[in-house]
Amino acid sequence: MVPIYLCDDDPQIRAAIRRELEKEILIKGYDMKVAAACAGPEELLEALGKSGQQGIYFLDVDLKHEQYTGFTLGQAIRKMDPRGFLIYVTAFGELAFETFRYQLEALDYIVKENPEEMFAGIRKCLAAVVERMQDEKEDDRAYFTVKFMDTVRHIPVDEILFFETGAKSHRIILHGLRERIDFTGSIQELEESLGRGFVRVHRAYLANVRQIKCLDVKERKVIFTNGEECWFSRSAKKELLRMQSVQA
Repeated sequence: MVPIYLCDDDPQIRAAIRRELEKEILIKGYDMKVAAACAGPEELLEALGKSGQQGIYFLDVDLKHEQYTGFTLGQAIRKMDPRGFLIYVTAFGELAFETFRYQLEALDYIVKENPEEMFAGIRKCLAAVVERMQDEKEDDRAYFTVKFMDTVRHIPVDEILFFETGAKSHRIILHGLRERIDFTGSIQELEESLGRGFVRVHRAYLANVRQIKCLDVKERKVIFTNGEECWFSRSAKKELLRMQSVQA
C-alpha cells in the first residue's frame, strides 16, 4: 500500500485535502492510504522515517516555519525517499522555476485558491501516480543510483557508457547516453559493485561492455555506441579483444 503524506499548516485546507484523498482512494480502489496529515515538517519527516516506502507527498509551499519552506522540506524528503512523488499545493500559480532551482522534480502543482479546482488537481495527481508506478513495474531495467548536488538520480544501467575519474580527488564523471553527471565516488568501488557488465579498461575508466561499439587498437581507444571514446591500457587489451570476439 502506497503511503500518502500531507503537510499544510492550515487545518481547514489540511482536512479538506485529506477528505478528498480518502474519498478518491475509496471510489477508485487505489492501493493507497493517508499515512500522515501533518501541520509541520518535523512531524512529516518523523512519520516518513518509520516508513522506508516510496510515497506520495502533498506539500504546502508557504509553511509558517523557521527552518523549512515547502521546497526545503522537499529536499529533506528526497534524501529519505529519492523516488517519491512530490506535489505542491500553493496559492501561487507558477512554481516550475523554483522547483527546478531546488532540483526537486515535482510531479505537479495544485493551486488551492478554488476548492473545486484543487480537488480536481488532487484526483489528476493520484491518477498520474498510478500510471507512473505501473510504468515502473513494467520497466525491469536495473538502475544506478547516484547523489547529484542535493538530489538523488536513478540512471538506467544500460544507458551508462563509462565512468571516468575526475580531475579532483574522489570525483567521478558518469558518461551516459543522455547526460553527464559529476559525483563523489571511487572507480574501484564502482567496479566491485557493478560486476561483470563493466570492465576496467584503464585505471581512469570503467566501461559498460554492452555500450562498446568497437576498438581502435592502433590508437588504444574504446569507441562507444554514441561515438564517445576513452583510452584503454595495454593490460586491458587482451580482455577487450576477447570480449569483442565473443560478441561478434
